[in-house]
Order: sequence, then structure tokens, then C-alpha cells
Amino acid sequence: MNVPYLLFYHLKSGSTFMRYFKGDFLLLLSLCLISHIAFAQSGLPSKGFGRYFLIAHRGGVVDSTNAENSLPALQDAIERGYWMVEMDLRLTRDSVLIIHHDPDFKRYYGVEKAVSAMTWDEISQLRSARGNQVMKLEDALSACSGKIQVMLDNKISGNDTLLFSQVVSLLQKYGLDKQALMIGTDESTDYFTGKIKLSCTRQQLEINTQKPGYSPEYYYLFGETGSMTDDDVKWAQYQGIMVVGVLNMFRYKGKKGKSRPYLAAARDATRLKSLGVQFFQLDSEFDRFFR
Repeated sequence: MNVPYLLFYHLKSGSTFMRYFKGDFLLLLSLCLISHIAFAQSGLPSKGFGRYFLIAHRGGVVDSTNAENSLPALQDAIERGYWMVEMDLRLTRDSVLIIHHDPDFKRYYGVEKAVSAMTWDEISQLRSARGNQVMKLEDALSACSGKIQVMLDNKISGNDTLLFSQVVSLLQKYGLDKQALMIGTDESTDYFTGKIKLSCTRQQLEINTQKPGYSPEYYYLFGETGSMTDDDVKWAQYQGIMVVGVLNMFRYKGKKGKSRPYLAAARDATRLKSLGVQFFQLDSEFDRFFR
């Protein structure tokens, strides 16, 4: 189970610890601490962010120079000390796995044509205004190997198990399968369960806990930080389920009462940190909250 600093937080505050943790206190404390240390050491914790494990949204450090899911964005995330990078998984017309967020190439590459309508040879010729290129999944994983862990946002529809087995094989090839996370689809959930840790809401997790063969190691609690309640976090931690907070700019901009996105994100980060959450998927402009 991954129940990081909630134990110490409640011990320190002397508040609600015993409501959530019953039984042999010292044994539970020891098991949780050992498990957390083993989990952290088996990956590559964020070098520049203390005890926090940061996941770079949309392929790395994205700015006016680096396109989403580009090699420079990935390299900057590694250089900055991120623990993990989130990559968006798509499939070309000729069945090549690539990383790209949008369903077409208009926003960065000026081509209003669907990913699924273009071959890899065509896509490989695209260049952004700053010279960035679209990457094959395998090339991206090779660049990550031994340097940064991987979260995959699966944007491929259907349940092509042969194709998805290639994804798992590539993660294994580059030593990235043990720590890999996935934002999955309803269609592919059955295939990936037990192979890659899958994102879930609390409602989904409560359903999954009742299924035969359930393990808390198969899932992580994930969702918009503003809608992730304190009780959701404590419940997941009690169940031994990893909790990943989300700080994405698009979730803050343009929403009622959130005209100042940095302040709203800072409040959300502070609240989740106070609950012992250590894992955060975020846009790089928000990593200042963890330095």
C-alpha cells in the first residue's frame, strides 16, 4: 500500500488518525513506511522537489519554445527533476504508435488533418514554428529510460489487445513498466488491469474493490483536484490506493471564481499536501508550489 505522509500528519495533528487506521498501530505504521520507501526507491523521485513526485503534463515542460509531447519538452522535464512525464498515446493510419495530444495537427503544426488519417511518413515531416517534431512512442520511451518514469494517456479508441500488448512490451523493453501509470478508456480497462496502474475516480474505485481479483496496486485515485475531497483522499489512503493530485491550467482558466488561476492552484496544492498527497500531475508553471 502507498500511504505516505498521512500517517505522520495525523500523528502530528492528533486529530482523526484512529478513525481511519485501526488494529495494530505499530505494525501498520511499519508496513506503510516500508512500502512507501520501496515504492519511491524503485522509481526515480523528483530530484528538485523534495519529497514530492511530480508528473509533467502533456509531455514535459511546455512553453513558447517547446511543443507538447516534443523531445525538448521531455528533456527539460528531465533536467528540471520531474519524477514522471505524461504522454498522450495515439495511432497513425498505418498503425504506428505516436505521442500527440490533439486529434489533429492544427494547433502546433498547422495541419488540420486527423492523426488517424495520416501515415507516419507524412507525420514525420511535420515541424512546429520552433522546429519541434512529433515523436514515435518508442523513441519517447527510449529517451525516458533510466531518467524519468511514464504516465500514458490512452487516446486510442477500441480494445485492440494486440496493439495494446505492444504498448506493454515497449514499456518493458525500456524498463518503464513497473512504475507506469495510465489514464485509460472504458474499452481498454479490462486489458490493462493488472498490467499498468489505472486512473479511477472514487466511485470507480468503490466498484472495483468489490470485483474478484481486486488489488489496490492496480489503480490510483485521479481527478480534478478541486473536486477531490478530503474524504476521498483519506478513503483512498486507508485503502492503500495511490493518490495523484491534478494541477492543470485548463482546469482553472475561465471557470467561475477562478480568474486568478495561480492562486486557485496554490490553494489546491496546499490542501492536498496537508493531507499527505505526494504525487501530482501538473503543468510546469505550477511546479513552483513544490520547491
